[in-house]
Amino acid sequence: MSSSDQYKREIMNDLARGNTDSLDKMPEASNYDNFDDFAQRSSREERRQLFGKALNPDRIPSTQMEPELQKAIAQIKPNERADVAKDFFKHLKQHHLSDRDLESQLGLSSHHPSHMTADDVTKLAGYAYHNHPDVFHEVLADQPILIRFLSNPLVGAAFGAVAAKWLGHRK
Repeated sequence: MSSSDQYKREIMNDLARGNTDSLDKMPEASNYDNFDDFAQRSSREERRQLFGKALNPDRIPSTQMEPELQKAIAQIKPNERADVAKDFFKHLKQHHLSDRDLESQLGLSSHHPSHMTADDVTKLAGYAYHNHPDVFHEVLADQPILIRFLSNPLVGAAFGAVAAKWLGHRK
């Protein structure tokens, strides 16, 4: 059994038992009605904490996450996609990676966020997810629109655990 299958099974078993102990440090769930409400009203730090716990290469391998990123990025509006690319470049620059170097290294069609295709932004997101998960989490905290379009079962299981915590606070 792969580690991702095992992780999914553990999450589902924990949910079935009502175990949300691993989520104790998550944002106060009772303040939000649903994910959209959370994405709009939560602080950047709350989102970074949530996405950092739920989405990392140790839990969801790049081979599973990258196709989901491709589908998600293709669904967002071009101006939002440019904002996502701009954030990736900004955060990767802090790791001494220039936009031109990334353009060359990843085979991007442009280093200008507004000229990038969905495929370019997917390559950038996949690179960050695999090589700089901290950057990936920072961008998701700034641009939670991507999360709405992810459909990977492991991502669903991770956010299902969060939903269980939210529902647990509403009793």
